[in-house]
Amino acid sequence: MMLLEEKNSLPFFWCIGISYHNTTVEFRSRFAINTAMYAQMLEAAADYGVSSLFVLSTCNRTEVYGIAKDPTLLAALMCKFTSGDFKAFKEFAYTKNSTIAIQHLFHVAAGIDSQILGDYEIVGQLKIAHSFAKERQATCAFLDRLFNTVLQSSRAIRSKTELSSGTVSVAYAAILFLKEHALTLDEQKVLVIGTGDIGKNTCKNLLQESKDLHLSVINRTEEKAKAFAEELGINMIPFAQMQEAISQSNIIIVATNAPQPIVVPELIEEGTFKIIIDLSIPNNVSAELGLRDKITLANVDDLSKINDATLKKRQEEVPKAKALISCYVHEFAEWYIMRQNVPVLKAAKEKIRELNDQLSTAIESPDISDKVQKVLNNMAVKLKQEKRPGCTYIEAINDYVQLTPAEVMNGLNQKM
Repeated sequence: MMLLEEKNSLPFFWCIGISYHNTTVEFRSRFAINTAMYAQMLEAAADYGVSSLFVLSTCNRTEVYGIAKDPTLLAALMCKFTSGDFKAFKEFAYTKNSTIAIQHLFHVAAGIDSQILGDYEIVGQLKIAHSFAKERQATCAFLDRLFNTVLQSSRAIRSKTELSSGTVSVAYAAILFLKEHALTLDEQKVLVIGTGDIGKNTCKNLLQESKDLHLSVINRTEEKAKAFAEELGINMIPFAQMQEAISQSNIIIVATNAPQPIVVPELIEEGTFKIIIDLSIPNNVSAELGLRDKITLANVDDLSKINDATLKKRQEEVPKAKALISCYVHEFAEWYIMRQNVPVLKAAKEKIRELNDQLSTAIESPDISDKVQKVLNNMAVKLKQEKRPGCTYIEAINDYVQLTPAEVMNGLNQKM
């Protein structure tokens, strides 16, 4: 029995979301989910009929992967805790179910669906997203196993293909943009605001490009910025001095996670030349600044338009990556098939015990439990070997023990 041969073999697993494919940065900003929102979503999930989930919110997309009877439950949950509304979301959102949703997650983790093809930063973002949900008991055996298999697939693609070769990522795309709009990075005064993963990677890429630029970092948590600045040997500026730092810099890169713009017109004097790159979702640089004649403002959508030889090479690697993904999807399918049988086997075990109790006066055997387990083990082996669609063995057992769909779904949610 192949998972991909059965379109609706996972009717309760959904992926709903929006992405760069058909929405702007401004639109995606309305559905961006920060840590506080994420925690609230997980806490409220059960009230919305969502039994397990995790949320991926990046500059490219906001997606919810979860187990529910209907995808609108996931959408309603997301819209409740973001600034976007359900009507707007429904107009531009995509809904993926069952094996299609599973394949999509594999493609996302591989960087195949990234705005910059092969961008490996998505793996770290996925790890954080899943870990955050798992720590709050919001995932289940099914989601955990799926996520682990996705990570294995991503690592295999990275080691066996050139899909993520070179240094092209959102952080590096910012460097390419600067090279197109500045004569040289040497002697430039560059300010990076934010020392998360993207901010750190941007700083490292800048230093690899030029050792003669004047690089400074600012972060709201100054201890974090100070430690990072010391590691790279660059300047750290206190957050309270941000306006002064902005005025003294001609290149500003913003990689923060604030709910609203932190670089606003009031901070920049009229008539000054500046290049500003906003790597944040939602936008953390006021769009009004882009209207000034002497300011060049770019966001993540602008950066995705770069034309680089590395990206052309990566495109050639996509078929290899997809072939590897197929292998790992098959591996997960085999696990799921056996996992699907667990509730039935447990019910069969209870039925056998029930028969034993009824015949206890006739059967006097101290090792009856061992015998029951041996029967079930043999049954499990047979089920694993029998992979045809509509396996008659499991159907017959299920008919006998009469499990409901809800009981089967509950079995998927149970920890291993």
